[in-house]
Amino acid sequence: MLKAFSKKEGQKGFTLIELMIVVAIIGILAAIAIPQFSAYRARGYNTKAKAELKNAYTACQAYFSDTASRTSCTTADLANAGFTPTAEVPIVVSNSLSTNWTATAAHASGTSTYTVTGTGTITP
Repeated sequence: MLKAFSKKEGQKGFTLIELMIVVAIIGILAAIAIPQFSAYRARGYNTKAKAELKNAYTACQAYFSDTASRTSCTTADLANAGFTPTAEVPIVVSNSLSTNWTATAAHASGTSTYTVTGTGTITP
């Protein structure tokens, strides 16, 4: 009986069963890896949004320090402070006063919108 399954001399290649097992294993690995990869990308996009928002906050704080007469920092003032937001992460300043500067940001492909308050705390 075992002789029937053994390869004869001169035959090369894989059997259909062997190929089907390999394809099944690759399919299982892909089913596990693809959702994880999507989650990693979303986390990366969210991290970029938080970093851009923190950089905008830091730029406005520098703007307030450099120009003591200014009491507000708008989106237009961010460019004067040396900060240019990326196209994927627009920064929206909702309260431009120096005492309670507030802005929001969300990456175009991310899953969360973040807000930074006058204390520099970023919340989802």
